[in-house]
Amino acid sequence: MNLDNIEAFVYVVHFNSFRKAADALFLTQPSISSRIRTLEKELGVDLLIREGKRFSLTQKGEIFLPHAQQTLKSFKKAEQLMSGKTTEVETLRLGCTETMSHYVVPLVMPKLKARFPNFQIRIVTDNSDSIIEKVLNKEVDLGFVRSVSHPALESVRFIEDPIKLCVYQGHPFLQEPPLSIEALESEPLVFYECGSLNWTKIHRLFETLSHPPKIDYHTDNMETAKKLVLEREGISFLPMLCIRREIKEGLLIPVTIPSLSELSLVTNLIALKGSSSSIFEAVLEINKELKLIERFY
Repeated sequence: MNLDNIEAFVYVVHFNSFRKAADALFLTQPSISSRIRTLEKELGVDLLIREGKRFSLTQKGEIFLPHAQQTLKSFKKAEQLMSGKTTEVETLRLGCTETMSHYVVPLVMPKLKARFPNFQIRIVTDNSDSIIEKVLNKEVDLGFVRSVSHPALESVRFIEDPIKLCVYQGHPFLQEPPLSIEALESEPLVFYECGSLNWTKIHRLFETLSHPPKIDYHTDNMETAKKLVLEREGISFLPMLCIRREIKEGLLIPVTIPSLSELSLVTNLIALKGSSSSIFEAVLEINKELKLIERFY
């Protein structure tokens, strides 16, 4: 089996374009098409479904792709070893939400770098929807996003962070027994919104009250929400992972509301199906080693 033909197939799928693959390999588009047709003849199966200028992988193509990628990668690594060029730097592109970039990524990435020392890690911060699009468009390799299900994505739960009502030191709620949702009717709130369904649940519970809480501040920035509570401008529902330092120092205190005791913020690790699994699996293994939630509580 000709390695050039395998390379043409891998590049076309990677770029999702015959033209871009041809440019990257310094070939013409007809040459790329010819190589893939030759590969299909050698394998005795169709790898691509061609629809005009568009194409998609057949079922056999999806099965063959990771093997083709691994074959190409193994050959390039062997080529480097034979030439003595073993220090080539590869780039891992990671997309994550702002919360993950502040509180989790700095703990996980050093462990990953230790396993893959020749990797340069490029971190992109954006909202979950944008990160999902970037993974689908092959602009980033891995993503930390809210819980998501998509047929083109590998998606594994990475961390589930409890959400609690947090108050500042000296707040009257600290002197009371477990609270009911009605206790919030007279309280100014700092509402931190991150797009989670659990925030929708909080909103719906507020709507059942005769006097819904007064939301004085509405923000999508975790640090802003924390600082407003610390300045005693209100109280707020916050993910515990993000306020571990303030809890440890006694500056913020989580209080229990039984009707809201099961709220959490779920973050998944995502990657394109068929992409390299070694990095993906390594990140999941590191998460198990770190025991992030246990580590903070």
